[in-house]
Amino acid sequence: MDLDPKIPQYSTGDPNSFGWQTGRRRWPIIITQAIDDTYRAVAHCPDPEKQTEGKRIVEALTKLKYEVQHDRALTPLPDDGYPDIATYNAELEQLNSPTWLKSPWLYTECYLFRRIATSFALSSHWKNYDVFARQKTSTFRSSRPAVLELAARYKDLMSQLQNHPDQPREAQELLFAEMAEICLWGNATDLSLLTSLTYEDIQALQGSEARKKAEANILVNDLPSCFAHLLEAKQSGKKERRVDIVLDNAGFELFVDLVLAGYLLSAGLATHVVLHPKSIPWFVSDVLPSDFAALLNALAAPRWFYETPSGEEELQGKTPEKLSDKEVEELGFLFQEWSRFHAEGQLVLRPNRVWTGPGSFWRLPKEAPELVEDLKGSEVVIFKGDLNYRKLVGDAAWDPTTPFTEAIGPLGPGSGLNILALRTCKADVVVGLPPGKDEELKALEDGGGDSGARKWAWNGKWAVVSFSKGS
Repeated sequence: MDLDPKIPQYSTGDPNSFGWQTGRRRWPIIITQAIDDTYRAVAHCPDPEKQTEGKRIVEALTKLKYEVQHDRALTPLPDDGYPDIATYNAELEQLNSPTWLKSPWLYTECYLFRRIATSFALSSHWKNYDVFARQKTSTFRSSRPAVLELAARYKDLMSQLQNHPDQPREAQELLFAEMAEICLWGNATDLSLLTSLTYEDIQALQGSEARKKAEANILVNDLPSCFAHLLEAKQSGKKERRVDIVLDNAGFELFVDLVLAGYLLSAGLATHVVLHPKSIPWFVSDVLPSDFAALLNALAAPRWFYETPSGEEELQGKTPEKLSDKEVEELGFLFQEWSRFHAEGQLVLRPNRVWTGPGSFWRLPKEAPELVEDLKGSEVVIFKGDLNYRKLVGDAAWDPTTPFTEAIGPLGPGSGLNILALRTCKADVVVGLPPGKDEELKALEDGGGDSGARKWAWNGKWAVVSFSKGS
């Protein structure tokens, strides 16, 4: 806490913050979904001992939901054998026993998911169970139209790159921008926010038409600076040029992350891409190493993945539409490309418990110096999504015109880290806006007006793409 920005953080006790909405509406839904999933898994479990353990986990999650809804005090996390428990509990003590609905939003939400993970980690038979896996798979299946569209586009683009490697700079920059923007808007399917959207709603958030409409909604766009930096490194003749991606959501968003990674490798803007997933189930849809394997398996056997009816479809008597041979071929191309990059060591997964810690990334130089030193070897470290952005800037109530380079504190200029944040806005904090822009957006319908709330920044309609050069 002593390393964080000296500016107040957003709180679940502030009626004008999205943290207020989150604690009272989203968290109970998320916990209920976890209870339902675990109960369903227990019901289909033939092992009596495992079934008994599963029932105890359901009880623990039910107790957690009660505590949230009745604004009880947060309690120390039980020791599940991992060192981050001590970090969580030390910060909880410093916060002086806060209650769920009157506490720092960032810490409390991280605590929520760490506590859910602890419920499973303390068991014998459920240690590696991902309580959110079923939701991730379902949402990725719902993303089928956008997946097929991008698979066709990607195959075509990779063929063009192979046949015409020496494209003009303008063409290279345009293609980089398109790939990065696809990666940016992939965040539109964040499961922790999609608690009530339908299948059709999810599809409407994806696809090329949606991307074109959304391009005007990028409030800060530093992609030209990032491209120039990567191109300069390529033209300098450096043999090893690494790009790191600190991942956010699984499913379709991981799919578009791999689209970007594959493009960077094929275009020669990177020689290696390091992906940083989470180590535990986190914020509903965040990537675990197992999600990477599941995605590749889906691409390797797309007919099985997309044409096999889900449990819900069987109950409704629905049969998924068959894939065409062309669609299967295009998905197979992705599988071959990405699995080859992975097998040859150009695409690497590197999980770290740091990413599921309780606080801001301002703490990384002191709390994870080895990680920071390693990231200095990267040409660009791409931080995906809203939570990573909140952690970069400390989830503090900055003036929205504050430069991004200032708001990331010790990770900014002079740190040796080149950082690109790709973020669709789903929380209050935002920096780097031109003067007057926040007021203009608040004046829009449902933008917040004179209420004091920055409601325009809650729904993922607007985005910021911010770059900080570490030299």
